[in-house]
Amino acid sequence: MTKPVIGVLGASGAVGRAAVRELRALGHTGLRLGGRTASALCAVAEENAGGYDEAVWADATAPDGLRAFTEGCDIVLNCVGPTYRLRATVAFAALAAGAHCVDVAGDDPAAEDLRTGSDPARESLAVVLSAGALPGLSSLLPRWLAGQGGLDSAAALTAYCGGLETCSPTVAHDLMLSLTSGGADGAAYGEALAAVRGGRRVPRALRTDEDTEHEAFPGRVAVQPYLSGESERLATFLGLDRLDWYNVHPGPAVRALLTLLPGQLAAGEDPDRLAERLILAADLDLAGRRPYYVMDFALSGTASGAPATAGMTLRAASSYRLTAAVGATAVDAVLRGEVPAGVHFACDVLDPGTVVGHLRSHGAADLRLTGAAAGAEQVEEGVL
Repeated sequence: MTKPVIGVLGASGAVGRAAVRELRALGHTGLRLGGRTASALCAVAEENAGGYDEAVWADATAPDGLRAFTEGCDIVLNCVGPTYRLRATVAFAALAAGAHCVDVAGDDPAAEDLRTGSDPARESLAVVLSAGALPGLSSLLPRWLAGQGGLDSAAALTAYCGGLETCSPTVAHDLMLSLTSGGADGAAYGEALAAVRGGRRVPRALRTDEDTEHEAFPGRVAVQPYLSGESERLATFLGLDRLDWYNVHPGPAVRALLTLLPGQLAAGEDPDRLAERLILAADLDLAGRRPYYVMDFALSGTASGAPATAGMTLRAASSYRLTAAVGATAVDAVLRGEVPAGVHFACDVLDPGTVVGHLRSHGAADLRLTGAAAGAEQVEEGVL
């Protein structure tokens, strides 16, 4: 049987390079490496010697180059951005070439583009969006916790996500674009200070704390309440009455710049220059410290008719590797026929248990359970 040709667009970037490793760990070797710098692609090939079909120059903003890259692929894993500028550009190119597509981002803007109008290709091909760390894993982990946590029903979720790591150019630009796009119907990606109360979004329900502590994060941190469309969909899926979501900023330089960012953009500051400042701020915060990324979830509800809680803390060296792991797992699921044709968000079609198992078995993250979840997992391991 001929092995499928997997195209990894942005293979020399922070996420793409890690995605190549994750795909190989899953046994996939028919990889086509795509990017704008030939020397960087060669470096990736040398790191992962053997098993590559080819390295192809590709630029997501150049239609001819994108067409040449997607032609002949069975599936394309998109790891390039800025996400909210490209939207569904790569997915459309993949579909036109008769290939499935997995995008580590894309989010609501790409989904809206893809669901507009009719395209016969979408009747037989799958597009999986938001197959990254956040969004993506940020919804898959709470779903897994709800299913494995030993609770009969869930009523409230509190999440803290963030870390200390380098900032890639794509992340810097997407962060700025998210202030005015990234959400549904042309809205911003999320709303600061908002939370779910009574099963619906309530503005200004929470407050920012610029200097606090949290047991899952080392040292002092700043926490900012932030409710995204993905989080709202998660609350609906789990039937939650309350959801509090906090972005965690351990680095003072990045946090200070983020506070000023909306005003600077409104005043007409050059986005490229601001992106450079974000990258520098992240490097300053990281100087002399070990990078890390944490996702901490506390779910409350009932177990055997009594109040109970289930908790989960995921620690990783990099959110980029987490994104790569989810993207690679999504590619694997599509090729195994586990994802139906059509346009989907990763959290709706990937099996949370499979994703958690991959993260654990391939060393991408350390995952600790507390409360009812810890007890439930011990019982399950004892049965096995």
